[in-house]
Amino acid sequence: MRYEKWKDILRYSGPKGLKQIRGFNDEALKGDWKGFRSSRLNDQYRVIYKVEKEEILVRVIKITAHDYRRK
Repeated sequence: MRYEKWKDILRYSGPKGLKQIRGFNDEALKGDWKGFRSSRLNDQYRVIYKVEKEEILVRVIKITAHDYRRK
C-alpha cells in the first residue's frame, strides 16, 4: 500500500524527503489546520499529520477521502 511507502520515506527522510517526491504533493496546511501537513496517497486519499519534534515524531491525525467541493 502507498501508505507503507509514505511511512518509510517519512521515517528515513522526514517531510523534506516527501516534498522531493511530486506524487505525494506534501504541503503545509493553512487556516484551522495550521501547523499540520498533508500528503496525497492517491487521487482520493490524503494523510494529515503533524511533526511533533525534530526527531521526526509524527502523529497521523487522519487519513481521509479528499473532498474538492467548497463549503
